[in-house]
Amino acid sequence: MKLLLVLSLLAVGTYGFAVKQQRSFPSNFLFGCATAAYQIEGAWDEDGKGESIWDHLTHNKPYYIADQSNGDIAGDSYHKYKRDVEIMRELGLDAYRLSLSWPRILPTGFANEVNPAAIDYYNNLINEMLKYNIVPMVTLYHWDLPQKLQELGGFTNPLFPEWFEEYARVVFESFGDRVKHWITFNEPREVCELGYGDIDKAPALNSSAVGTYLCAKHLVLAHANAYHMYSNDFKPTQGGTCGITIHVDWFAPLTDSAEDELAAEVRRQGFFALYADPIFSADGGFPKELSQRIAQKSAQQGFSKSRLPEFTDEEKAWVHGASDFFGMNHYTSNLISATGNKDFPALPSLKDDMDVGTVMASEWLPSASDWLKMAPKSLYNALVDINRRYNSPIIFITENGWSTTSDVGLMDDERIAYYRAALEDVLDAMDEGVNVKGYMAWSLIDNFEWMRGYSELFGLYHVDFEDPERTRTAKKSAFVYKHIVKNRYIDYDYEPESMTMTIDEGH
Repeated sequence: MKLLLVLSLLAVGTYGFAVKQQRSFPSNFLFGCATAAYQIEGAWDEDGKGESIWDHLTHNKPYYIADQSNGDIAGDSYHKYKRDVEIMRELGLDAYRLSLSWPRILPTGFANEVNPAAIDYYNNLINEMLKYNIVPMVTLYHWDLPQKLQELGGFTNPLFPEWFEEYARVVFESFGDRVKHWITFNEPREVCELGYGDIDKAPALNSSAVGTYLCAKHLVLAHANAYHMYSNDFKPTQGGTCGITIHVDWFAPLTDSAEDELAAEVRRQGFFALYADPIFSADGGFPKELSQRIAQKSAQQGFSKSRLPEFTDEEKAWVHGASDFFGMNHYTSNLISATGNKDFPALPSLKDDMDVGTVMASEWLPSASDWLKMAPKSLYNALVDINRRYNSPIIFITENGWSTTSDVGLMDDERIAYYRAALEDVLDAMDEGVNVKGYMAWSLIDNFEWMRGYSELFGLYHVDFEDPERTRTAKKSAFVYKHIVKNRYIDYDYEPESMTMTIDEGH
């Protein structure tokens, strides 16, 4: 009798473990991959394309890039788009998140001059995807601002929301009959804090005192302009949805002290809520604690008013609720201290305004990127926080990925471990009622990784950048991701039988 009981308990335990490991994603869950135009397209000056801020930066200040490379050719997707769609079919993807190049479509930045070659290129790409039932998820802006607009102030110009709305109208008119998932901006924090308040992204303006905040307000207003224009003028006939993608890493207190708890919340506000709260929070406007700190610092520094511009009541109402979904990019976690690990080279700046310290746990597995480690329950924590903070929005995970160096080659087991852990986090969050509708792995292919050039690689497919044909070859992670997409669960025992990728019937 005792033996029977023990065997029964073992069976229950084993069954419970199996269920946890093989929980299924819903059949309508969108599995995909993501890329960005400047990082993969190449053809930087072909067929009437205008200069972007990344063209300008990499050509005029190549020393900003780790390997002094650029995206002039990159993966050459402008000419190799059919191979890219073939890769999507090999992986069995439900969806593909791409971005459009604003200076390719509008070479001067303004809508009076539309480049027909660009419209043809994106039509061909979208149609090729739809031929194989791959859902296009399209980002209007993934960092490649027309240089002509930057020379007029870019995101710091109060006219920027109007410029963006004009561009968005051209895009919706050109592709909205087929594209039903729109994203206005990718990662406002990287645009504003790193591009305008620092030198870590183009245009490397380094206006640390006010650049971040002017950019934040104008970007959020531009998003709202495009969203309302789509909702009023296009959604009734095209029937799509429009949202925004915000980078949401997780920030946990270093200790359980009240001071570190508050410091972690202020860090969250400076990293993502600065851009998300005006759109998604119940109260609207910029986040409270961060706004108070900026106002206090501004007064101490002799400014006549806060360096963070306020929304008028009309603007606040215009922005509030202006999104059909929350696009979330997530990569890692940080531990936040109210007292230690502070490094603020620029004063005034957002970092100094927040006045918190950041550290990563030494036991977390490092990637090829100094900012990216594999932290436990990282994506789960971020998803649960966004769900609680913003009243259970529809969420698409629009980027999530792991970097390696070229030395790793095709056997990228750490990337596999990262993806499996992240997708377990997604399932855990969904079990708790978080409304996650899709997951886009970053990235489909190796690409130009901004300031790191080609020294850090995120692709599921290796790109031979020495080969004029830019040959793409599946890494081991591609086979594992394909297995997850096809079977809708995570199988830790799965190993690819060969490293030859084929297209399954039906794809």
